[in-house]
Amino acid sequence: MAAMRTLHTAPASFIVTPAPHLVSPTPTPRGALPAKAPPAAAATIQSHARPPLSPRVGRRRPCARAASSGAGAVVASVEDAKRDVLIALSQIIDPDFGTDIVSCGFIKDLEISETLEEVSFRVELTTPACPVKDMFEEKANEVVAALPWVKKVNVTMSAQPAQPVYAGDLPEGLKKISNIIAVSSCKGGVGKSTVAVNLAYTLAGMGARVGIFDADVFGPSLPNMVSPVNRLLVVNPESKSILPTEYLGVKLVSFGFAGQGRAIMRGPMVSGVINQLLTTTDWGELDYLVIDMPPGTGDIHLTLCQVAPLTAAVIVTTPQKLAFIDVAKGVRMFSKLKVPCVAVVENMCYFDADEKRYYPFGKGSGTQVVQQFGIPNLFDLPIRTTLSSSGDTGIPEVVSDPQGDVAKIFQNLGVCVVQQCAKIRQQVSTAVSYDRSIRAIRVKVPDSDEEFFLHPATVRRNDRSAQSVDEWTGEQKVQYGDVPEDIEPEEIRPMGNYAVSITWPDGFSQIAPYDQLDMLERLVDVPLPATAAVASS
Repeated sequence: MAAMRTLHTAPASFIVTPAPHLVSPTPTPRGALPAKAPPAAAATIQSHARPPLSPRVGRRRPCARAASSGAGAVVASVEDAKRDVLIALSQIIDPDFGTDIVSCGFIKDLEISETLEEVSFRVELTTPACPVKDMFEEKANEVVAALPWVKKVNVTMSAQPAQPVYAGDLPEGLKKISNIIAVSSCKGGVGKSTVAVNLAYTLAGMGARVGIFDADVFGPSLPNMVSPVNRLLVVNPESKSILPTEYLGVKLVSFGFAGQGRAIMRGPMVSGVINQLLTTTDWGELDYLVIDMPPGTGDIHLTLCQVAPLTAAVIVTTPQKLAFIDVAKGVRMFSKLKVPCVAVVENMCYFDADEKRYYPFGKGSGTQVVQQFGIPNLFDLPIRTTLSSSGDTGIPEVVSDPQGDVAKIFQNLGVCVVQQCAKIRQQVSTAVSYDRSIRAIRVKVPDSDEEFFLHPATVRRNDRSAQSVDEWTGEQKVQYGDVPEDIEPEEIRPMGNYAVSITWPDGFSQIAPYDQLDMLERLVDVPLPATAAVASS
């Protein structure tokens, strides 16, 4: 059986003691959710999760009895009943963030019947591909039904509308895509297209809305690997947007579906074609767009990384040393472009025969990539004739044999991608925030354990854009005294994985890269925040 190697282990338990913040005696305004729970001692199975919401200032007054009251206990009001339900649900811990699903903001539309016997609520996740959504539903039913006064529980599972974690002006076609995943390797012939297509259909099988963009104009593979009924892209005559073709519910765009086969053109023209195909396509709402990157690190790759806010990259390699040399170039490119690499897939790794496992091309290329660049997950794909032939039949391996060993490896890869994308979105969305209680900008850059605070005026005075600094002379246009000492940001929003956009009271929108913020003078002896009223997202 093929193996998955990972540098971290899954936690052990799923249900914990009710969160202390839900049983605090401090009063709170009506309708406010409880404050954020302290980190749980144990998390559970692997999952994705929505970023925890900002903790609330107030807390509810506890009901007269605890949630663990004996059989036959009753509640006095709907408010007391809702409180009991929230206490019960706070026992369910989200494994990625180590906090309960109430504090994560998952619980929506909580309703109690007038007879105080029936409970209805919705559990909202960030993606329908959450690998433990069934477990969340089962445990939510279980803990609420255990309340002595509850006779019926109605749980509905849902997911957030697709939306990118990006504050910039995106092309119209990309505004409703939550995550964009690049499947890449600088080396040709290592199986990028095979991995991209099977990963996409695995995510679709997990319940996500998925699209595939074949970015190889010179040698498009997608038309051979899938079998859509309509094999030509169509342009909407009114909106002038490209309508993707579909196969088994996955949206598809490739130059091979443009009716011109393979392209013969120079680099700048290719970049223009890629830009047009990607940005003018009406993708609709997608949870994941998988981009099958071409070999190399040239114009096309830079165009894609600049036009599309890539969430993460999956690196494909083979066991040979030559493959590692080329793949390393691609990993360094993504590192410079601030695109995190979340997994390595080592293709054509081994085959089993005579109850033995053979490695005809040697070992270690994938492990070397993981160790040298700190990529957290490694997946080994075997040499299989069915996996190879699936690229010619037009039916992906995970579709033709969904219970096979190869499909199980891609299932593990799909879970990894969902989980890592959720963590990245959470890190990016909370990397830079403003705390009004201490009048400081809090910075915790993704993939860093360091947290520091900056004075808002310091950040505003150090803007390096053309509006603040003369591009020719380098002379500072905005002088020290031009920025009031008590200035406060109105909004802070992420700009991909590398910067934030800060809107100031005068209407100026400042782009502040993480690297630049790291170089600024920091506040020392910052008092602990009195509240968690964070004016950013």
